Amino acid sequence: MTTGTWDDLVSAALLGTERRTPPAPPRAGQDTAGALLDAAALRTVQRRAALLPAPAAARPEAAPEDPRPPLPDAARRRLALLLADRAAPGGGRRGGAPDLTELLPQWLAAANRHGYRAPAALLPALLEAARARSDLRPDALALGGPRALWLARLNPQWKYALRGHAAGATAPAATGEAGGGREERVWQEGLFAERVAVLASVRHRDPSAAREMLAATWPKERAEDRLLLLDVLREECSPADEPFFEQALSDRSRNVRAVAAELLSTLPGSALSQRMAARARACVALDRTGEGGPRIVVEAPHECDSAMQRDGVVRKPPAGRGERSWWLTQLVEAAPLSLWCERFGVRSAEEAVALPVADGWQPDLHAAWCRAAVRQGDAEWSRVLLGAAASPPAPAGSSWLDPAKLLSALPAGERAVWVADFIGAHGLSEAFRLLGVCAVPWAEPLGRAVVDALDCARDAGGYPWSFSGVMGLAERCLDPEQADRLEALTVRPAAAESVPTTPGADYWTEAFERLIGTLRLRATMRAELAAAG
Repeated sequence: MTTGTWDDLVSAALLGTERRTPPAPPRAGQDTAGALLDAAALRTVQRRAALLPAPAAARPEAAPEDPRPPLPDAARRRLALLLADRAAPGGGRRGGAPDLTELLPQWLAAANRHGYRAPAALLPALLEAARARSDLRPDALALGGPRALWLARLNPQWKYALRGHAAGATAPAATGEAGGGREERVWQEGLFAERVAVLASVRHRDPSAAREMLAATWPKERAEDRLLLLDVLREECSPADEPFFEQALSDRSRNVRAVAAELLSTLPGSALSQRMAARARACVALDRTGEGGPRIVVEAPHECDSAMQRDGVVRKPPAGRGERSWWLTQLVEAAPLSLWCERFGVRSAEEAVALPVADGWQPDLHAAWCRAAVRQGDAEWSRVLLGAAASPPAPAGSSWLDPAKLLSALPAGERAVWVADFIGAHGLSEAFRLLGVCAVPWAEPLGRAVVDALDCARDAGGYPWSFSGVMGLAERCLDPEQADRLEALTVRPAAAESVPTTPGADYWTEAFERLIGTLRLRATMRAELAAAG
């Protein structure tokens, strides 16, 4: 007979019989390990014999209808291949074949643009793919629709889907509650991620209602939650939000105050913007008395008082930064850019930026203007501060060191042309981060510049793995129409057959062939989605 519980047997098995004596004594001539196995077998039979039939669980409700059109047959087969390749051991790129795992996000986005619904049989694989890759979740859940959410409620591993925006939008069909009633219940009782999703949904639909919803619970929220919830109001930000943001300037959390100040500074007519403008005006002026002509003079703040700190100015500078320059740049970047033309008596941002700055304050002043241009989305100032794409890259510490953020304030077409010119002047290595802020697919001038730069790198004797990051971006971002032009680069002229090839030529040929194959596959996928169902 065994003594002890099933848990005692499990503990002895996990720890080992040398460290934990089994609850069943061994028989004559039997070791302790054998006694443990015998006891486990006996206890297993006892447990099974004691089981009683349980009532059947309630059958789940039927899945909701999804009225969207089904995928065309070819597109449905393509999705099955993409999901199967992702799940296969070593899935993704195989030799020179396209990397299907990187094509899945593009395929999902394109399918959603057509308004299709996912096939019911592929919903489990789609939810599993989105569980493994958070970047797939918005598009995967959009394609899956209400049936994906219905299925996710039956599997705890897919509970991430219930915390997304789509869950808040479709759950009323399953619960029987009105949309507004459910949103209020989730806002009051839900998990934090669910509350964020509900707030974002309401903000998109009714900005004032979302603000009032947050204001009602604001005093009870934790500081870290207030920070994230306040950031949700960044979308659809308008002058109507100013009173609430002003109230948040008195928050106990410094981070919350900083976000509130940033949001207020995006409203050019806000009271905070005017306060910051007055402070910046007192620190920066134009001196016309010098012999060399007009120049900007700076007198940085000598202290950071409580009023400045309430308006979001951080008192302690980062390591290696002087206090006064730190306070100055925060004031300037929060002030409306429209202040400076009037302050300096000039007509445009170009004239203001061209003015010399006395006593070495130019890097700090221009860096603050850069951040202000990005924060306020001012294309004119961003364009001037970027300068000509062909100009030499600015030295470290200057305002032009990282133009990627300034580019984000420019229209997509102008952004692509600027980066194309930059690549032509400075090459791909300097432009890698800039490519990431350009609209996809890349506009024709940018795609042509990237292809030309890759061709030049091959002719110069470089190796393709030195440009693997650019190659990966090109596979996802080049317009598929560039495939024919790329194919011409893989064919050597007959007259060049006797000329020794450059180092790595065979590797370049393979890399171009893989890129061409990916572009043509993307074109095929696009055609499959556009076909009639």
